[in-house]
Amino acid sequence: MPNHAYRKTLILVFLTTSCFLGLSQNHQKDINDQVWKPFIKSFNDGDQDGFRAVHSKDILRVEQDNNKVLDYDQYFPKTAPKRSGKNNIELRFLQRIASDDQAFEVGYYKSSHTTADGKTFTGYGKFHVALRKENGKWKILVDADAKSDANEQTFQAAKAME
Repeated sequence: MPNHAYRKTLILVFLTTSCFLGLSQNHQKDINDQVWKPFIKSFNDGDQDGFRAVHSKDILRVEQDNNKVLDYDQYFPKTAPKRSGKNNIELRFLQRIASDDQAFEVGYYKSSHTTADGKTFTGYGKFHVALRKENGKWKILVDADAKSDANEQTFQAAKAME
C-alpha cells in the first residue's frame, strides 16, 4: 500500500495534468472558433477580408515549395485576384500546442477548386502555424506550408479539428 506522501504526489500529478489538459482544450476551442472556422469559411467563400482578419498584421507567410517569405502586404496585395468557381479547404492536425497567448500547430490541408465548367482540382499540403493572442483574440502569426509528403493518406491519418 502506498504511503501518504506518495498518494498526495499522485493526486497532485493527476490534478495538474487534468488542469493542463482542460486549459489546452479550452485554447484549442478558442483557436478553432477564432481562427480555423473563420479561416475555412472565408477561404471557401472567397472572402478576402474575412481571410485577412484571422491573420496578424505581422504575418510571416512561408511558401516552402517556392522558397519565398512574404509579409502582410505581399501576402495580401490590395488587388487580390478573384477566382471563379468553388473552393473547399479541410484541415486535420498532427500537433496542437498552446499556452495562454501563443500556440503552434502542425497538420495537413486538403484543398479543392471546382471550376465554372465543373472540373475539380485537389491538392494537399502540410502546414506549420504559429499563433498568438492580439488584443485578446487569436491570430495567425506564422504560416508555412509545403506539399512534400502530403496526400490523401497522410491527410486522413491526422486528427480532425473537433
